Amino acid sequence: MPPFRTGLLKRKIEFDGGIKPCGNRTTQEENENSDKDEDLLKGELDNEEDGTDSEHESDEKSDTEQDKLLFDNDVDSLLGDNSSDHSADESSELTDSENDSDEESEDSGSESVGPTLGSSDDTQDKKKGVDKKKELRKRSMTNQIKSKVSDSIQKLSNEIHSNVTSQPVQQKDEYESGDSSDEEERVNTAGDVPSWWYDEFPHLGYDLDARRIARPQRRDLIDDFLRKCEDPEFWRTVKDPSTGQDVILSKDDLKLIERIRNGNVPSETHDEYEPWTEWFTREVLATPLRAFPEHKRSFLPSRSEQMQVARLVHALKMGWSHTRREIAARRRAARARAFYDLWGSDDAVSRRAAPRHLPAPRRPPPAHAESYNPPPEYLLDRKETKEWEKLRETPWKRKYTFLPTRHASLREVPAYERFTRERFLRCLDLYLAPRALKMRLTIRADDLVPKLPSPRDLQPFPTAEVLRLSGHEGLVRSVDFDPAGQYALTAGEDGTVRVWEVASGRCLRTLALGEPAAAARWTPVAGLSLVAAAAGARLLLLNPGADVGAHRVAERTDRLLRDAPPAHDVQMDERTRAAVKWEEVDEASWARGVRLSVRHLGPLAHVAWHARGDYLAATVRDGGARAVLVHQVSRRRSQLPFRTAKGLVQCAVFHPRDPRLLVATQRAVRVYDLVKQQLVRKLLTGAQWVSSVAVHPGGDNVLVGSYDRKLVWFDLELSGEPYQTLRLHGGAVRAVAFHPRYPLFASAGDDERIVVSHGMVYQELTQNPLLVPLKQLRGPERREDLCVLDLRFHPTQPWLAAAGADGTVRLYS
Repeated sequence: MPPFRTGLLKRKIEFDGGIKPCGNRTTQEENENSDKDEDLLKGELDNEEDGTDSEHESDEKSDTEQDKLLFDNDVDSLLGDNSSDHSADESSELTDSENDSDEESEDSGSESVGPTLGSSDDTQDKKKGVDKKKELRKRSMTNQIKSKVSDSIQKLSNEIHSNVTSQPVQQKDEYESGDSSDEEERVNTAGDVPSWWYDEFPHLGYDLDARRIARPQRRDLIDDFLRKCEDPEFWRTVKDPSTGQDVILSKDDLKLIERIRNGNVPSETHDEYEPWTEWFTREVLATPLRAFPEHKRSFLPSRSEQMQVARLVHALKMGWSHTRREIAARRRAARARAFYDLWGSDDAVSRRAAPRHLPAPRRPPPAHAESYNPPPEYLLDRKETKEWEKLRETPWKRKYTFLPTRHASLREVPAYERFTRERFLRCLDLYLAPRALKMRLTIRADDLVPKLPSPRDLQPFPTAEVLRLSGHEGLVRSVDFDPAGQYALTAGEDGTVRVWEVASGRCLRTLALGEPAAAARWTPVAGLSLVAAAAGARLLLLNPGADVGAHRVAERTDRLLRDAPPAHDVQMDERTRAAVKWEEVDEASWARGVRLSVRHLGPLAHVAWHARGDYLAATVRDGGARAVLVHQVSRRRSQLPFRTAKGLVQCAVFHPRDPRLLVATQRAVRVYDLVKQQLVRKLLTGAQWVSSVAVHPGGDNVLVGSYDRKLVWFDLELSGEPYQTLRLHGGAVRAVAFHPRYPLFASAGDDERIVVSHGMVYQELTQNPLLVPLKQLRGPERREDLCVLDLRFHPTQPWLAAAGADGTVRLYS
């Protein structure tokens, strides 16, 4: 019989045996018989080697509940009608037996009541007969129950075999997916059942589909040794205790095991010493209100913010402003009480930690008069002693605070009566008198001079005169270079404009204007050969001709200026037409090189080109509101940008990059935006009379010269006040100029000295410009208290040209 059938039989018998007895009919023989039956069943179960029922079960309630689940009405209904008939017969037999037992108990009770002694043998015989009958009934009932149970178990097993087929589970590698975590799906569903329960069975457990998991083939020590010799992967093969499979460890598994054995973190990517990030702090973090990032322009500070930050940084550097931390530290230091350790140790550590010790002043050593045996000259005679006694009421007037006395020996010196008093006063002086340490400040003259770089480190710059251009018969008012730097242009009061070759110093052409020339400027456009010259009240546009430069450039310039523009492009308002007039030149003037003429109301004082070469700014001397005019050469029309006069205009220049116009009046320089037509900034020079203005090629700095010997540097991005005022000249400053490429600027005036300076402008707004005077060059000779009237740097080389009052132009290199 299979083990599971034997187990079912055992449970059925125990279940029936627990229902059958009732009342007080349990006897010692019945208990013995039942024990024998149970021993029999146990022996049969032990022979069948049923591992599931091998142990004794102590909980009777649990066995009964399991029997009820296995043999309830639903399960028995599967056995057919025969099972129900058997149960009915069984129940009828049980009732009959109970009735018989009741009758027997009544008979035995009636017999035991009788008190007679003669009926004791009969009674014993009757009891023996009744016991034999009971034993026979018991055996017959047991046989019937066994036969019924065996039939029902047989039917149940057939039904199970017909529905469920026991077959081994297909072996598959559960680690082939690469996941060896403990959270993966378990193949063996044995749960907490110990594995040794299945030692005697050919399977290890059951899977989720209730199929047996077949046990892998067992190997002995010899097989393991042979496999160890033949299989190269044996050294890293382990056995899975839940499935019995051989698992080959990968390289990553071996590395993991090695790291665990060495006491390291299993993961190689984990950094044990990475900086700790405090995800949860008590500091309140400012989070944005919008989910998308800010635009890039929000991180660029505006001009006002840059200026404000620059002021704050400058204040922090100078020590004028302090941070909140510094202010809090000062307040804590002020609130803290400082004590002087009077009895502390005098080692270096204590001296460094405690405030500096100020020793008390020592008393002077005793003089000869204080000796116990002073020399005779220190002893007072009678007259001096009498005067000393008279000054008793005014003791501070005495010569000595004591009376010198001679003693034969030191032992004869009496005690000083005021010793205690003077010692007490001395202690009070040491305790109450404040002592302060006075620092002696030593300032040398070299310390007052700012630390500037050496001029050798700031080369190149012009250092000496290399060429002198002579030819004008009067003052040379203006000097300029062409865009290539090959030719130089000069204009003088002799009414001529001369073109010079820079390399040789030859005069290539002389243009006669008929009037003294106040200024002459070459156009900054390299593709045109055009010069603007101010002669009296006329502004003349000149072409030096084919002899100067390329002849094709000269021809192109003539074609542009020969044909007049359309009439609708030359329209001007009545106020402008009254102030300026464009004139065509005759053939004679054209032959002399004059191409256009623009007549103004008064004499011109200054002329300046725009960087594009199409606009000209002309300054009329004493012109009032019409002092500044802007001319457009391509359309031959003019504009009056101002309706009211802001002062006596000295000159007007264009900004090198932005559409701005700088107008210098007597004491200020105003910056106007030509697009917005408004005043942008007003530069207060602090000078009495402005003479000239030059704009840095970067456009952020302006240099202003004045007749009161000042040279003022302005930073347009900083403020309208001077950044630095330089006093480098002993006379009036008449000309200033910037180099277009090198960090150089020059100034000259009436003191026969040309000062060349280094002016480095940095791109960072927090770094101030570096201004260093480099060289003093000897200028032209003085004529009529005038020396240098104009300055101009070479466009490509560190050369400087100066127009002098002696009729010469000097070139420095």
